[in-house]
Amino acid sequence: MSGGRLIVPPLDARPLCSVVIPCLNEARDIEAVVRGAMEQRYPPHQLEILVADGGSTDETRAIVARLAAEDARVQLIDNPGRFPSSGMNAGIRRARGSVIIRMDAHAAYAADYVLASVETLRQTGASNAGGAARARHRSTFQRAVSAALSSPLAVGGSAYRDPTREGFVETVFNGAFRREVIEHVGLYDERARTNEDAELNQRIIEAGGRVFLSRSIIAFYYPRETLRGLAAQYFGYGQGRARTLLRRRRLLSARPLVPFAAVTIFAVLAVFAALVPGTAWLLALACELYVGVLVIEAARLAATDLRFFPLLLVIFPVMHASHGLGVWEGFFRYAGVERDPHRSPSALR
Repeated sequence: MSGGRLIVPPLDARPLCSVVIPCLNEARDIEAVVRGAMEQRYPPHQLEILVADGGSTDETRAIVARLAAEDARVQLIDNPGRFPSSGMNAGIRRARGSVIIRMDAHAAYAADYVLASVETLRQTGASNAGGAARARHRSTFQRAVSAALSSPLAVGGSAYRDPTREGFVETVFNGAFRREVIEHVGLYDERARTNEDAELNQRIIEAGGRVFLSRSIIAFYYPRETLRGLAAQYFGYGQGRARTLLRRRRLLSARPLVPFAAVTIFAVLAVFAALVPGTAWLLALACELYVGVLVIEAARLAATDLRFFPLLLVIFPVMHASHGLGVWEGFFRYAGVERDPHRSPSALR
């Protein structure tokens, strides 16, 4: 990290923006996302679109190549690291813009997404600006997951999950970064498999920058389509949180560790119940309290559609257990992780 505090100069009215789209085997969605970027209500000559492909084996590369032949602003670049963090870095290194805007491939964006991002950066002086993670669904299960994620009973109730929130926060969905910010704090952590956005935003805040959540920056994402996929996703999120904590030696809030604490408490009570006579009632009480809260919240969320109720009774515990166990696994996996290896601005060259 470079020395000194982060200083962000005023932003031009319509700066050159570089949209970076990391992807891997996204043939179903990639054309819609790239065309969404191509059709943004923003001066065309002030926008470039960099699609960082991690070695797709489906039709993703062919689709992007066709779009690049149609519009010179679209570039297909290689992401040897395969993961989104390395894809973002590959795009940032090639980007010419003074604003770097991340767009994920399995999401949809409003036609003024770029313009709203630029205006928010200009009006707030933020280092990074983004919107809430608004969920869309293709199935009843995805709709139930979306309902769960709107609840404080999800993994900590993140501010960026709430589309009604606006103000300075810890992190946002994707984000639009001032180039000077990346030059100061460094690129994404390429070894991170998840939580790379939150880790980068933490470095920005620790350097004196600010992250702004705006209601005017509108994007939608699609939750996992199966319980197994959801469990794997939240296990990975837990691993990522553990890695960030070990690297940064702190988190901006304890909220992400609530599932970890719950899993740990239940594990300790289970051990006590097995080894210490007369303590099983503590585990039973904890289970009753958890189930009671779970049932009340599931009933509230399912008030308009009772099909959600049994799904939510499964989705919440899977999210909590997967995230908590992921944190534990991450502590063991990344116990020797190096602290803050980022260099800047040479990392952008």
